[in-house]
Amino acid sequence: MQMTFRFLRFLCVPVLFYLGFAGAAQAADEREYVLGPGDIVRVTVFQNPDLTTEARVSEKGLLTFPLLGSVSVGGKSTSAAEAEIAAKLRDGGFVRQPQVNVLPVQIRGNQVSVLGQVNRPGRFPLETANLRLTDMVAAAGGISAGGADVVIFIGLRNGKQVRREIDLPSLFISGDTTSDIVLTGGDLIYVHRAPMFYIYGEVNRPGAFRLERNMSVMQGLASGGGTTARGTVRGLRIHRRQADGALKVVEPGLDDLLRGDDVIYVRESLF
Repeated sequence: MQMTFRFLRFLCVPVLFYLGFAGAAQAADEREYVLGPGDIVRVTVFQNPDLTTEARVSEKGLLTFPLLGSVSVGGKSTSAAEAEIAAKLRDGGFVRQPQVNVLPVQIRGNQVSVLGQVNRPGRFPLETANLRLTDMVAAAGGISAGGADVVIFIGLRNGKQVRREIDLPSLFISGDTTSDIVLTGGDLIYVHRAPMFYIYGEVNRPGAFRLERNMSVMQGLASGGGTTARGTVRGLRIHRRQADGALKVVEPGLDDLLRGDDVIYVRESLF
């Protein structure tokens, strides 16, 4: 019985090692860069320096290579492109056992635009596969102090334009990452400015303030430093823009929630 257990343990070790290696290899493949139109790549073949080529991937995803002509590499990972070129060199009888290396020199085909209230807006390459929206926001330096919590995503999926609004804090707090979209070349990420509210009248720090989530009128007054010695919370007024654009004056309670672009007016006490 003891010998049987030892034999099974001996048998399982290489199997587990193989499964772990296969899983790591699959994860590595998922992280590989996918070539796109406009990318410039350098292709080298071991012990064949005359075949070294630096070329641009065409709009149709084709790469011009010596002896082979046009090779389809667009939409393929670098390892898949290496295998494709190696197979053509071998099948054509040009190189018996080709060892091909494809290295992206300039990444232009698969880029994502990040605009609006981020610290480093611009166009960023998808250097690895399966990059998600949060990865690209991080690459852009994160959302700036004046940015909103909701990120707007625009892209093409299955030939149709897709627009989504992703609430980043909720995504991390809930742990549900299904809305953390996997990006493709040409996607657009936009961060609008955070909603604001305004206070004027008898407060210590009148001005414009960021509207935090579920902020009450009382919390808004606290942001403005509270009322002055002459101010009163009685008879507060909020100038609020309606959906149709009309301006309405409301008398809020201190526990009522503020809305974007609300203007709070604090009156002077009569006594």
